[in-house]
Amino acid sequence: MKKLAVVAFGGNALLRSGQKGTYKEQLDNVEQTCESLCNLLKRNYNVVIGHGNGPQVGNVMLQHEAGRAKGIEAMPMDFCVAETQGSIAYMIEMGLRNVMARNDIQRNVVTLVTQVAVNKLDPMFKNPTKPVGPYYTKEQADALAAETGATYREDPKGNGWRKVVASPKPVRINNIKVVEQLAKQGNVVVTVGGGGIPVVEESDRVTGVEAVIDKDLASALCAIEIGADEFYILTDVPKVYINFRKENEQALDTITIAEAKKYLDEGQFAEGSMAPKVRAAIMFVENGGKECIITEAGQLNNPHCGTRIVK
Repeated sequence: MKKLAVVAFGGNALLRSGQKGTYKEQLDNVEQTCESLCNLLKRNYNVVIGHGNGPQVGNVMLQHEAGRAKGIEAMPMDFCVAETQGSIAYMIEMGLRNVMARNDIQRNVVTLVTQVAVNKLDPMFKNPTKPVGPYYTKEQADALAAETGATYREDPKGNGWRKVVASPKPVRINNIKVVEQLAKQGNVVVTVGGGGIPVVEESDRVTGVEAVIDKDLASALCAIEIGADEFYILTDVPKVYINFRKENEQALDTITIAEAKKYLDEGQFAEGSMAPKVRAAIMFVENGGKECIITEAGQLNNPHCGTRIVK
């Protein structure tokens, strides 16, 4: 039986440091990442792809803000996530098809624009912390808060004030059985883009909410629910490090869940960087996954690549 892997594309799969984020830049970056991903396809894996959308959803919100100034209503966060799910997945599909053609690989690639349910009582809704969208002056932020009811907080680096939204835990992925079926049939499936479209499900209604779901946690939940053998989290370093960028820096090859939790408690992994990835890895392995591999895309040709988190 073919192995099933979920691969979470990191932000650098789409946008590299120092780039403007043009369509061509993003498409070239995606194609390079897909070239590396082909190493799994050549090894006869079935593959499901998750991806981030941070810079892209920020750009969409800027566009909506420009339209709002001209009397066009800005769309809510869940709509923006849906919009970027489709546009980024289009680039991934195109890049992967081009790479597979060069490598004589015959696979279908399909995207599911995916809703991910969250708990409306998640405590993160009472303490939104995830900054999104453009910067404002304090006066502008106060006016927008009064108009929309949204929360705005000052940027720690002094760039202005930004809207902040909740980052609740993913609870359930809609159509996950379809994802599993398509993947096990040999199709490459793109799903839970940007962490998924955040929705709250009640007895007779589904409602989109102003939130951002961590894409690594959403991809981990996807991997758990489809019974993936391996979960890859792609980032911009080949391994996870402790004492990162210090004289006693140490790359980690294989660590247990207990060791990963210990390093988290010690503050070895930065929030907003490696810490969420390690938490997603722990979540996967604690819930039946065999191992999670955190590495950079270019290492996927190496079956022993990255830092491996195991039981």
